[in-house]
Amino acid sequence: MRTWFYACTVADVPANGGVCVKYGDTQIALFHFARRGEWYATQNLCPHRRQMALSRGMIGSQDGEPKVACPFHKKTFSLSDGRCLSDDQECSLQTYPVKVEQDRIYIGVDVEE
Repeated sequence: MRTWFYACTVADVPANGGVCVKYGDTQIALFHFARRGEWYATQNLCPHRRQMALSRGMIGSQDGEPKVACPFHKKTFSLSDGRCLSDDQECSLQTYPVKVEQDRIYIGVDVEE
């Protein structure tokens, strides 16, 4: 079952950047890709070196695919589906749906019933 939690306001997230929000003990990286008019959310934990850093990563596009690069290791991941876009295809990110309602950002998380 999916539940939507209030993460922050639109003004809390820098244009073309990210922030870290928490849902319980889970850290989620929330990105406002303003150049594309899109919002994305992924796990904040970089699976490559296991550091909570992705919310501070640089976002951009690769062959039209929105991506984030880890600020420490430069591994790149798709913001759409979490797959690794770098040479190491063994790691990927969990992604979350995002919706904006009246300047409020909500992130969808799956919870057990």
